[in-house]
Amino acid sequence: MRRIIAFVAAVFVLSACTPNVSVSTSSSGEQGIKVTGQGEVSGTPDTLTVDLGVSLRENTVEEATTHAADLAGNLIDALKNQGVEDKDIQTRNYAIYPEYDYKNDTQTLLGYRVTNTVTVKVRNLDNAGSIIDAATAAGGDAVQVSGVSFSIEDDDALLQDARTQAWEDAKAKADQLASLSGVTLGAPLSITESVSSQPPIYRAADSLETAGSTPIEAGSQTVTVVLDVRYSIGE
Repeated sequence: MRRIIAFVAAVFVLSACTPNVSVSTSSSGEQGIKVTGQGEVSGTPDTLTVDLGVSLRENTVEEATTHAADLAGNLIDALKNQGVEDKDIQTRNYAIYPEYDYKNDTQTLLGYRVTNTVTVKVRNLDNAGSIIDAATAAGGDAVQVSGVSFSIEDDDALLQDARTQAWEDAKAKADQLASLSGVTLGAPLSITESVSSQPPIYRAADSLETAGSTPIEAGSQTVTVVLDVRYSIGE
């Protein structure tokens, strides 16, 4: 009985000071030592994903679709000439709609807009700037560039390293809490994992006129794993 009283007192002190770890006992069976461990590993992105396309307005639907098709075809050809494979080019959006001008409560048809956008994966980051420049030049004044993002195509190794760090962090906290509480740490009863990734920031030149090609800097990408672990209390 004395041991239980001292144990509960230790729980109160630990809960008040450290919200992410706790030691508890209850008649409902939810007893044990609960901890949160975190692991964080950074790696260099190997893939750039970007939305490229054309958007233009003409007087008729036929004129708009024909012009847009020509420019979009030139843009896609430029991507392929730069070494981008067919599998890495996917149509993202195609739209045709009328545009109006509203003045003095009067609706005037201005023409028809056609937008054709593809999502492109660039796997050779050293040539990413040249690839984007070639595509935008092919699209002319109607070109649109958006949705630039980096990723690590195969992040299994990073996840494993971050998970190992998170586990070691959680285990160290649980060992210390067990020692401070005067109990024996038992086996894990439950493990909950959450994974997050912080993408790098895309940066381009302030002035394209002074650059040989648009500079693309992948930076580094951070993978974070958080483990919520509940350990049993040994005999």
